[in-house]
Amino acid sequence: MQTLQELGEAVAARRKQLGLKQGDVAAMAGVTAESLSRFERGRSAEFGTRKLLAVLAVLGAELDVMAQGQTGNLDELRRERTQTLPNQTGAT
Repeated sequence: MQTLQELGEAVAARRKQLGLKQGDVAAMAGVTAESLSRFERGRSAEFGTRKLLAVLAVLGAELDVMAQGQTGNLDELRRERTQTLPNQTGAT
């Protein structure tokens, strides 16, 4: 994840995976439902660390910090694969 919006989307996906409602998660985390909603939709300019950690705790999730370039998305992996495979367009 590179942006606050992507982090919010990941939180929303985890919440939905667990079958939890925004209002319930917000109440258990001690944040407002509106604040959590804005965060999940990428409409929040900032979402404090305390709030984020509280929401993650409710969702049974944690934040993992990794050096840039240590993970790749599917497009990057496909691009890397096509660059390393020999040309297979009829060459014999």
